[in-house]
Amino acid sequence: METFRVDKTSNTPFVQLDADTGRMEIKGRSVPENPLEFYIPINDWLEHFRAQAAERVLSMDVELEYFNTSSSKCLLDVFKKMVAIQRSGAVVEINWWCEEFDDDMIEAGKDYQDLLGVPFNIKIIEE
Repeated sequence: METFRVDKTSNTPFVQLDADTGRMEIKGRSVPENPLEFYIPINDWLEHFRAQAAERVLSMDVELEYFNTSSSKCLLDVFKKMVAIQRSGAVVEINWWCEEFDDDMIEAGKDYQDLLGVPFNIKIIEE
């Protein structure tokens, strides 16, 4: 399966999804003009990955400086795909990276965790 990669812009995050290593990363700002257009290929890739995910270890690092309301729904859909992958037999780890005093981002990670019922590892970015 091909690695999926999108380079960062001023409005969209860097995204890399690597089936070989099981490592996934979303990093930057998420304020795309059309969030569905940006996130649908990510969800499609995750859906294809799910077919081969049984007994795999999958780690997703999310380090967003900021995301808008439209992106929050799209991110929820991405995390729902991760939960589906976990239910397929994979070991899934979601690391939610944020700055120490960014209470909004810390709270967002906790909110996603509560909504999905799966642990998010809230991690502080070391300066």
